Amino acid sequence: MHRLGRFAMQKSIESFFGQKRALATKASPAAKKQRIEAPEQVEVKAEPKPVDSKPDASGTLEYGDLTNVFDKIEATTKRLEITKYCSDFFSRVLETHPHLLPQITYLCINRLGPDYEGLELGIGESIIIKALAESTGRTPAQIKKDYNQLGDLGGVAIASKKSQATMFKPKPLTVDIVFKRLVEIAKSSGQQSQSKKVNIIKQLLVSCRGVEAKYLVRSLEGKLRIGLAEKSVLVALSQAFVQHDLRLGRETLAPEAAEDLVKDVFCQMPNYETIIEAAINGGVKHLPEVVKLTPGVPLKPMLAKPTKSITEVLDRFSGEKFTCEYKYDGERAQVHCTASGSMHVYSRNMEDMSQRYPDIIDIIPKIRTPKTVDFILDCEAVAWDTAQHKILPFQVLSTRKRKDVESGDIKVKVHLFVFDILYLNGEPLLTKALSERRQLIADNFNLLADQFSPAVSMTSESIEEIQHFLDQSVKDSCEGLMIKMYEGQESGYEPSKRSRNWLKLKKDYLDGVGDSLDLVVLGAYFGRGKRTNVYGGFLLGAYNPDTEEYETVCKIGTGFSEADLERFHQLLSPLADPKPKSYIDHDPAANQQPDVWFEPKHVWEVLTADLSLSPVYRAGHHELGKGVSLRFPRFIREREDKGPEDSTTSDQLVQFYQRQVSIAD
Repeated sequence: MHRLGRFAMQKSIESFFGQKRALATKASPAAKKQRIEAPEQVEVKAEPKPVDSKPDASGTLEYGDLTNVFDKIEATTKRLEITKYCSDFFSRVLETHPHLLPQITYLCINRLGPDYEGLELGIGESIIIKALAESTGRTPAQIKKDYNQLGDLGGVAIASKKSQATMFKPKPLTVDIVFKRLVEIAKSSGQQSQSKKVNIIKQLLVSCRGVEAKYLVRSLEGKLRIGLAEKSVLVALSQAFVQHDLRLGRETLAPEAAEDLVKDVFCQMPNYETIIEAAINGGVKHLPEVVKLTPGVPLKPMLAKPTKSITEVLDRFSGEKFTCEYKYDGERAQVHCTASGSMHVYSRNMEDMSQRYPDIIDIIPKIRTPKTVDFILDCEAVAWDTAQHKILPFQVLSTRKRKDVESGDIKVKVHLFVFDILYLNGEPLLTKALSERRQLIADNFNLLADQFSPAVSMTSESIEEIQHFLDQSVKDSCEGLMIKMYEGQESGYEPSKRSRNWLKLKKDYLDGVGDSLDLVVLGAYFGRGKRTNVYGGFLLGAYNPDTEEYETVCKIGTGFSEADLERFHQLLSPLADPKPKSYIDHDPAANQQPDVWFEPKHVWEVLTADLSLSPVYRAGHHELGKGVSLRFPRFIREREDKGPEDSTTSDQLVQFYQRQVSIAD
């Protein structure tokens, strides 16, 4: 999904320092017990300093101030330098224009608000080219020609602006204006929406100065491509918060402790506006007391690390209490219910799926007991045969409509298997042991035949019993097992983390890498023989969040049915381009370049025999010198629940390869 699409501010920026949320209310004793604890918090005391931290009288900040920082960041590959450029700018904004920091943060990561707001920008390349042509007096054909040569539409915008004659000097763009116009574009709908978007972009481009046009166009494309990863933005924010506290003479934390704390808080409340407001009002040290896990605001789920054998599982959990659960082959579903009765279902990437699963919304009142007020459940939704009372394949679930679903029209029923609870009756539960969380599910929720039940589980340390349970899970149409730490501090829930405290054991992958891979479709090769008129093979890649690029991994041509090839040809043909996007990292000198390239959009699950190093492919080459590639890759299925940036990363491929090598040694 387009990075800029999917997001909208939770409330208007104008009211940022107006009516306050209930952030500063005193936490209940129960909630305080569950708050995030910063590791070894080191308090830093400062004497009050006479500093003018009031906003600028105009209340505005030029967009050029931000794009100049982007330019500095693009000019370096050093992570510490990138973070410092960012934190210094954030610190200055906190001192002079604090109300603009949420907008600036979202512009730095190509978003318009929290992930879960779900607002799509809806801008294609053709709209940007049309607006660029009309704003500079050139033709779309000229813009396209330059784009094909340069490979960067932002660079074309700079060159086109230089050749543009202007009668008068336009007023400087401000951060506030740019952000508001982008939100306006995202909210445009109806028959005239396309022309309205073009006009807004034209107005912005006419006012651009210096490098502003380059980064404006890249923001519209959804890729800044300056190497500014979101984790660096979080670190920069934490450093800026510490500096802000020191300027005001407030007690604060050491930079490392602040960094860990901000990351933990963001995992529980992925809303920059909320976090920034709380840090400004009370300081970074007190963030956990006021910014907490909240029903109605999704969080990224905890994920498991793959393992290749039962003995490896026993080695990891040696001397510890662990439990085994069925690993269901469905769609991750985070179920929220607020005290006011608002109900939502969110996907693994925080997309609101409530309209897609009205049948899940319908059962929420039925599973609540009288003592259940508000909650967050972590579940898996699977296709279900109500006559045979059994799980149906994932492919059946994928046939359900994804939009405008009416409960009465649903043909594919779902069963919700709950395996964790994150929040109950006003209390976050992330730090409680899994054994306690399971008991809370049993005590506070009703089971519903064919609709809602706990994940099938077993506790044993016997290889034979675990093997039998694994075999039974496969017979019951599951992928394998999840093995989880059951008691103790390490059995807590770790949002947004792929943790060694959860392992996944898949029957099909015991002899391979240990897991399937989710790769992005980057290109295709024309088919021959029986595959004439469709694509015969595809080029796949992995996402590198540090560089914001997709790095090539392998060519794939097996595992597809004829129907698959027909469907993918129809699906991908509109995305075809003779040249790769500038953010696709490939070897241009390599043989067998794809016949067509695609905008990275679709994610496929792929199985491989093992991994190897290749001079042709690029994933992981920064670390290993050569790229990691797949031997004998085979298509498994399309992952419609994952966006391209949720795919297997280059770092994960490197880890898989290094683990494979260490096992071989």
